[in-house]
Amino acid sequence: MVFSTRAKILLLAALFAVVWFANLQYRDLFQTDEGRYAEIPREMLATGDWVTPRLDGLKYFEKPVLQYWATAVAYELFGESNWSSRLWTALTGFLGVFMTAWAGARLFDRNTAWYAAAILGGCIYYVIMGHFNTLDMGVSFFMCLSVFAFLFAMHAADRERVSARRGWMYLAWAAAALGMLSKGLEAVVLPGAVFIIYILITRDWRRWRQLHYYGGVLIFLLIAAPWYLLVSLRNPEFPYYFFVYEHFTRFLTPVAHRYGPWWYFIPVLLFGLLPWWPQSLRAAARLRRRGSPAAAPGFDHRLFLWIWCIFVLVFFSFSDSKLASYILPIFPALALLLGYELAQHRRGDVLVSALLCMALAIVALWLAPLLRRDGGAVTLELYRAFLPWLMAGCALLLGLSIAAFLLAYLHRPGAAVALLAAGLLLATQVVTSGAQVLSPVYSGRSLATQIGADNRPGIPFYSINDYQQSLPFYLRRTLTLVAYKGELAFGISREPGKWIADIATFITRWRQDAQALAVMPPETYAMLEKQGLPMQVIARDPQHIVVRKP
Repeated sequence: MVFSTRAKILLLAALFAVVWFANLQYRDLFQTDEGRYAEIPREMLATGDWVTPRLDGLKYFEKPVLQYWATAVAYELFGESNWSSRLWTALTGFLGVFMTAWAGARLFDRNTAWYAAAILGGCIYYVIMGHFNTLDMGVSFFMCLSVFAFLFAMHAADRERVSARRGWMYLAWAAAALGMLSKGLEAVVLPGAVFIIYILITRDWRRWRQLHYYGGVLIFLLIAAPWYLLVSLRNPEFPYYFFVYEHFTRFLTPVAHRYGPWWYFIPVLLFGLLPWWPQSLRAAARLRRRGSPAAAPGFDHRLFLWIWCIFVLVFFSFSDSKLASYILPIFPALALLLGYELAQHRRGDVLVSALLCMALAIVALWLAPLLRRDGGAVTLELYRAFLPWLMAGCALLLGLSIAAFLLAYLHRPGAAVALLAAGLLLATQVVTSGAQVLSPVYSGRSLATQIGADNRPGIPFYSINDYQQSLPFYLRRTLTLVAYKGELAFGISREPGKWIADIATFITRWRQDAQALAVMPPETYAMLEKQGLPMQVIARDPQHIVVRKP
């Protein structure tokens, strides 16, 4: 399907928006990331301190502040809820699809733009990350905007449009600054390193003169520097912790306990590229070095995009701290490269992609009922409740994949790609929505609901031997940690008076309190019960018990 009229574009955009944003409220917040990134802006709004991020009332300097600000504004406008806590992530993911289409139209052609948008909008990995409240989608959006704006500037430079080149480069610098406010130095280091690698490969040295350093650096500093300076003035410990520990120590050592082998991201990449493996192989086969600038004077956009994808993948593969979300910024670029291949109307490749989707759905439909087993946090009862959602999503994908295969066979590859993308998007939304039935396992919402009126202002609330990160968001309050630090160790070291170091001290405090609440793992409850501590159970889920002092 080609973007032939404005009406078709608007209709498709509206349908995509409905499907994309439909389930933001439905699913409760996952432990731990979603709870954390919902709670920090809630505390920011509650305290009125928009400079120093805090988690559970403690200083939390792992990440910068832009997403916290955006989410706090969403809370102010729309109230505190599942959907408003995810709005920034979902919005940047949604806009990222249109940004990729925009880049495809400017750098290649309309067919490439359409196929790239379809690939990215139907990428299971990208869709999940666009609905899971972490910082990765936001920083990916701004990093890709910076890369695309840079490519637009080089495109304008090749046509000797100096004013257009300057405008695009200023946008690239501004996007890099917003990326710096989203997650830190990676938003600057990665695009900069890719530019240097490209120059070394092509020996196109004149590109250095087209970066508009003076105005660009000024724009970057005006956007990014004020918060970093202000938070450092208020918290002298911030610069070392954030720039040295969070960036270099975590990258170079396994201190974050997120170690993975060198091939850790390969399965993530293959999963994200499904079902476009044939186009990926064909696009990779096109990769080649350009000759000297004299032989090939134009800027090679595809080479730059390939360097971007490969460098980001290799960079994080060398890190001693790995999460599957780290390579998210390469997927808009991969969508452009694969969209260019699909624009060549290779019917055979589309047929293979449809078959891969069909195989994925059939295997999932076959395995899903066999995975049922009792024991563990996800009980047989919970899994049985989730199974219909899983089966429905797989059946939906299978039906649309069969239809796509028939369309490709009838020489309508554009419509086939549209159906495959729609099937992948809809199936992902159905299955992830069904995960709501597992909420008692992964979210604190059920505990907060059970606690209800017992959660009164002024009553001490302790969290013993654990910290359920989504619970404070639903309780609308912070907790006092007992015998547990986790990722709050830095904040505790700054304000140790807000923490109870051991169970014995907690028992003394509990006996002194007129009223009190506490949440803990079942084994901790059993240990305290044996010691005769007065407790009345008021809430429980598969992993926690909440008690009050009788």
